[in-house]
Amino acid sequence: MPAREELPSTLRRSPDSAQRTWAKAHDSAVKEYGEGRRAHQTAYGALKHTHEKVGDHWERKKGARKGPSDPQSARPRGRGGRSGEGVDEGAPKQHLYDVAKRLGVEGRSRMTKPELEDAIRKSNRSRTRQARSG
Repeated sequence: MPAREELPSTLRRSPDSAQRTWAKAHDSAVKEYGEGRRAHQTAYGALKHTHEKVGDHWERKKGARKGPSDPQSARPRGRGGRSGEGVDEGAPKQHLYDVAKRLGVEGRSRMTKPELEDAIRKSNRSRTRQARSG
């Protein structure tokens, strides 16, 4: 099944560039590994190199910054690692603060970088849940 027909809901709310990146990587992974979880993980891994999750959708990383967003995307397949759930952990603290501000995260001015990352992840999950239910 072509990837465009099975785009996850967060990608359906995202710009065409994110959809194309995910779909191209997904289709390639399906040819290599077959349909299923591995193809989806591979597609998300590719997406995290150029985009980050903000709320209930994906946006291109600022400043044309490219590269893995989290330890899982940085490692070769099968090597494990923790997922950043779309938060660009390689971004500067100021960028994370700005994303947290856009998402309305309370107490962001007193947060450390890891606390900002966690708060953004929590807000992203909440907004995605809301978007899916309503």
